[in-house]
Amino acid sequence: MLGLGTFDLRGEEGASSIASAINHGYRHLDTALGYENHDAVGQGIARSAIARDELFVTSKIPRDELSFDDIQRACERSLRELGLSYLDLFLVHWPNNDVPLADTLRGLAHLLDTGQVKNVGVSNFTTWRLREVLELDMVPIAVNQVEYHVYLNQEKLRSDCTANDITLVAYSPLAQGKLLKDEILTEIAAIYGKTTAQIALRWLLQKEVAAIPRSQSPERQIANFDLFDFSLSPKEIERIDDIEEILRVIGFWPGEFEKGE
Repeated sequence: MLGLGTFDLRGEEGASSIASAINHGYRHLDTALGYENHDAVGQGIARSAIARDELFVTSKIPRDELSFDDIQRACERSLRELGLSYLDLFLVHWPNNDVPLADTLRGLAHLLDTGQVKNVGVSNFTTWRLREVLELDMVPIAVNQVEYHVYLNQEKLRSDCTANDITLVAYSPLAQGKLLKDEILTEIAAIYGKTTAQIALRWLLQKEVAAIPRSQSPERQIANFDLFDFSLSPKEIERIDDIEEILRVIGFWPGEFEKGE
């Protein structure tokens, strides 16, 4: 349930960082056509000591490539740039009102039929956006990837995803470092001899939210992965849930919240 976000990991340095993460235990790699780093991700996979079938590779379709034909081309380009024969997960990166949702879902379904992708899903879909997808019932949605962290506790969306057997994946799970000095996280971290980042990530995992922290540093990658030798108590989970700070670090297109969360 813990993966590596690869945004801005590019070139030789990025490839080395990705290979290091894989060799230190990461198995889920998250990228996107919009990140322009598929070559580095592919090189990192090739340099690692781990077989392809032990990895879970996610990429995303740009917002302006959501027609049926564009989705097929986006998948072909992703596979070519990554040097892979299939994707484990292909996501709609952002919703787009200018493309009929049914056309997008039909494109995703076709990729499943051809075997080029194993699972499909969405990203940055609010509760009402997700409801539209589910009402069409054209393709099984495996994942909704959204910004989710201690300062953006999207409990309603999490509940809706759980009810529909959709895995919620958290990007920016550390709010780009803005929550690392939080007093409550600091207090709990001291109890376990952990960092505040580890507490914030453990909180997500215990809420059954997958997380994809981005880190180029091998030391930080290892630290972020060191989450499985302790558990937060129900009281500690509740304390973190009750943190009142609200912060969104990634902006949305205008109008996304006009119909609610």
